[in-house]
Amino acid sequence: MISQDQTHTNPTTFKVNEMAVYPAHGVGIIEKIESKKISGKQQNFYIMNIIENNIKIMIPVDNVCNIGVRKVIKADYIPEVYKVLRNIEDFYIDRQTWNRRYKEYTDKLKAGSILSVAEVFRDLYILKLTKTLSFGERKLFDTANSLLVKEIAIAKNTDEKNILFEIETLFSELPLDDLKEDNNNPPNGGKEAVE
Repeated sequence: MISQDQTHTNPTTFKVNEMAVYPAHGVGIIEKIESKKISGKQQNFYIMNIIENNIKIMIPVDNVCNIGVRKVIKADYIPEVYKVLRNIEDFYIDRQTWNRRYKEYTDKLKAGSILSVAEVFRDLYILKLTKTLSFGERKLFDTANSLLVKEIAIAKNTDEKNILFEIETLFSELPLDDLKEDNNNPPNGGKEAVE
């Protein structure tokens, strides 16, 4: 699993009107910083508006690192994200149940790392070529797609349609047909490893 610090240094402070990424929710704008008295103690909060759905989130300033809120990636980091998408050698059609995959993918999305989001997107993109995704997997795929495309579009200062086209082109250039055939004969004869 890819840790947050490998994708981006997690800042401890944000400014008003600065964009940031809230794990599993996506890119938002820090609208203001408020001070509130909670349980007799004065605390500062970032008020963040998530762009995708206009949800407002109140984030304790002292807890930003623990939550995983981070800055939007810079454009020069996008090749690293695309490298994860191209890395189909790490993909294997896992024979585990969809609910175990769902938990694994949900945990990766909650981690907040753009590289983890890219892994989830890649795996589910390839998986949907080989089988029908469960309802939960389709929702995760849509979430990963939205998180990935929105952040890359903001980092490149371009339209999301352009990013979708780039990603579709990237996948069209990969030998996915070979991958589907190879995964019909999984390691260990398709038996799950005992944990």
